[in-house]
Amino acid sequence: MTPDSILDLWRGALSTVVAVSAPFLIAGLVVGLVVAVIQTATQLQESVLTFVPKLAAALLVLALGGNWLLDKLGKFTTEAFTAHSQPREHTVELTPTALTP
Repeated sequence: MTPDSILDLWRGALSTVVAVSAPFLIAGLVVGLVVAVIQTATQLQESVLTFVPKLAAALLVLALGGNWLLDKLGKFTTEAFTAHSQPREHTVELTPTALTP
């Protein structure tokens, strides 16, 4: 593998991680904000009230988008392994002047 192909693989891995984790983070952020507003309005400060809705939102994201998430991860894994299994190109040109001392 060349350094350029390793960097492309790394870039693809990071973009896949961002794409897969973004729905969970956005859902947790929205639910956390709504719960915080409700807790502030009611002055009810229970830690369970922040955890359970976020867990429910993550499970909902997994139920609704799980197929897409697994497909995205599977495609990246397949591309990573097939890119790594490509034959390497080692071309060394030997000229007669390079062999003489």
